[in-house]
Amino acid sequence: MPSLSRVEATARGASITVESYQVDLDLTGGGERFRSHVTIRFRATPGSGTFAEVKPARLLAVRLNGADLDPATLADNRLPLTGLAEANTLTVEAEMAYSNTGEGMHRFVDPADGETYLYAMSFLDDVQRIFAAFDQPDLKAPFTLTVTAPEHWTVAANGELAGNPRPGRWEFAPTAPLATYFFSLIAGPWHVRRDTHDGIPLGIWCRRSLAAHLDADAEEILTVTRQCLDGFHELFDERYPFGKYDQAFVPEFNAGAMENPGLVTLRDDYVFRSAVTDTQRELRATTIAHEMAHMWFGDLVTMRWWDDLWLNESFAEYLGIRVTAEATRFDRAWTTFAMRRKAWGYAADQRPSTHPVAPGEVVDAAEGLLNFDGISYAKGASVLRQLVAWLGDAPFLAGLNAHFAAHRFGNATLADLLASLSAASGRDLTGWARLWLREAQVNTLRAEVTVDADGRYAEVAVAQSAPQSHPVLRPHRIGVGRYAADGTLAGRTEVDIDPDARRVELTGLVGEPAAALLLPNDGDLTYAKIRLDPASAGAVAGLLPRLDDPLARALLWREALDAATDGERPVTAVVDLISAALPAETEVIITEDVLTLSRSLVDRYLDLPTRAAALARIAATCRRLLDTAAPGRSHQLAAARGLIRATTEVDLLAGWLAGRDVPAGLAVDAELRWALLYRLVVLGAAGEPEIAAEAATDPSAAGAERAARCRGALPDAAAKEAAWRIVVADTELSNRLVEATAEGFWQPEQADLTAAYVPRYFADMPAAARLRTPWVADRVASLAFPSYAVAQPTREAAAALLDRDDLTPGLRRTVVDADDDLRRALVARTAVAATVA
Repeated sequence: MPSLSRVEATARGASITVESYQVDLDLTGGGERFRSHVTIRFRATPGSGTFAEVKPARLLAVRLNGADLDPATLADNRLPLTGLAEANTLTVEAEMAYSNTGEGMHRFVDPADGETYLYAMSFLDDVQRIFAAFDQPDLKAPFTLTVTAPEHWTVAANGELAGNPRPGRWEFAPTAPLATYFFSLIAGPWHVRRDTHDGIPLGIWCRRSLAAHLDADAEEILTVTRQCLDGFHELFDERYPFGKYDQAFVPEFNAGAMENPGLVTLRDDYVFRSAVTDTQRELRATTIAHEMAHMWFGDLVTMRWWDDLWLNESFAEYLGIRVTAEATRFDRAWTTFAMRRKAWGYAADQRPSTHPVAPGEVVDAAEGLLNFDGISYAKGASVLRQLVAWLGDAPFLAGLNAHFAAHRFGNATLADLLASLSAASGRDLTGWARLWLREAQVNTLRAEVTVDADGRYAEVAVAQSAPQSHPVLRPHRIGVGRYAADGTLAGRTEVDIDPDARRVELTGLVGEPAAALLLPNDGDLTYAKIRLDPASAGAVAGLLPRLDDPLARALLWREALDAATDGERPVTAVVDLISAALPAETEVIITEDVLTLSRSLVDRYLDLPTRAAALARIAATCRRLLDTAAPGRSHQLAAARGLIRATTEVDLLAGWLAGRDVPAGLAVDAELRWALLYRLVVLGAAGEPEIAAEAATDPSAAGAERAARCRGALPDAAAKEAAWRIVVADTELSNRLVEATAEGFWQPEQADLTAAYVPRYFADMPAAARLRTPWVADRVASLAFPSYAVAQPTREAAAALLDRDDLTPGLRRTVVDADDDLRRALVARTAVAATVA
């Protein structure tokens, strides 16, 4: 089906104005389809023509201004409309297909109790799978929804419930004007907890089989929701504008969450059924805050087209982290952002597919989908944090409030926002926007230090560089921290780096006693990679355990990981740092992410013998962490997970699974049991009988996904062939089960067994990508890429694939980026080999 182009959207947006949608859905038929009836009222230039979009299983009837249209005129997803009047009424009736991909009307049968649940996911252009629409973000209109459903079901939607005239019939009040991609509903035997805060009705929803788990955390979820509402109301003049605030935790969701006004949908992985770390609770809180920020950025004021996606996601990311840190108990959310989210942004920004935060052109909706990445989220948020440091908070917020007032329930562009911010601050932001928003890639800030014979600074400078492919220097306002040997902050100097300056000298530090460590971008106010001077780099291992500031520690860990990723230092140096400093780490997010991110480097950047030695050292570090961690607390769980992933001690893993020699306070619950079994499967110490037995004791949706991942990891030729067929050919299994199978397939320990599948990826994936919707196809293609086949022939196979002209845009970007990761891994292996030699 053709993707809506910007040219088409601009022309249609200029020719019609949508006034309302009246949607009537019948969900009682059972089977694979439901009935959809929509009446759209819109105005148009008399005599003109346009088209609506719909993706039906069967188009039943179309009427335009009282005249029947031939359903056979539907071409792909386009329904042509000609001879329009000034005021028009379009009615479309269709049978629509339920999906198993998390898009359109997703239908899920809970394996725990056999109950059926539905939810609507209209993003990015999938409202067409539910009813006919003019599906572009700048044609906003109110929606009035009625739903017929089985009598024992509950239905919720964007709008307030207006009434139940008879059992199974649900009528909802008209919404405020919404973009089509925000339409949503849930239907099924949902469990709900309700509350009210500051006059706003609140609801949290989940499947019945998760009710006890939701109830256990309901107060925490509602407290975060209340605190975030208060936080946003303190920042913004406009109160929450969409009436009620429901949050539904839905199954098999593709994204983390979706900001549907009045009915936010979140993946139900956030309903914790097993022990979790505080990092996971913080992630849930920041997700709640992120989606709430969208109520202003995205929902109240919506981007005109997908090139301004950053107006949604960058602002929601920045404000979500900010409000979480300021209003909830998770006051170190910026540390998590520095450690995890910015790593996502830096990685995306350095790949061949990098793009500006605000691209000058996004030709169609399909290209827009590709830009939901670490650049639009984490880099954009980092750029906004730098803007606040430069403008000041009060002018920044004044500009945002002016922006909301000017475009309330409408659409806006980058130029509109810059105008509001410039007026509020008195600064021309044109140059700033050009360098930060219109140019791709990341700068590096490198400390350069000379110390005299008396141990005082003779020269201190910060050098800014840019990659040759994107030679753009930017303005930066940063802090440069000086840390003493005992870990205390001796001083911080604010530095403004001009975009034309490649080197800025800190003359005020000349003659001062040299610190043990000099940290550029202390406070993490800008978006740039950092590199320490040699003396500071040499002091990190001894200083990390003594530094009080978790954000400073996060920056130092990121610097070490990033230098290894770039091949500037061997990965073995990171393993050395883990052994020396991680046992003293008190911030669980740092512990978790160092273990996770370093494991990715160890698995790809080291050959098998060196990898085995590195994993043994990481496992030993995790044992030390376990020995000192408080029983039943986050650090103990993080250490246990790290040990499970790194160890090859089958007896330990099997013993914990059987309940033997488990550290006091560590709960071997459903999720930890699956983690243990997964590692045993990878090591060849468990097989299908053990997977089937565990699945029988955990007949949940999560259990089914974990079992699929284990089956993908089975070190058996027949099992690998079965898993591969699921990955490249199966459209009956849901999105999550296919993704779980792909996630388990490739294992460094199974390189010989899976060697034959390396060329098969490049042969099979083009056809496989066309079998599925773009969101799912791209995710599967990424998970199924042979990331551990770090060898030149893999890169040659990737190059041959990329020479083809029949690849989907998502598959092309996936392979381009994965190949670049292979390139980095090969460079890093050369660095390790040189170190060993």
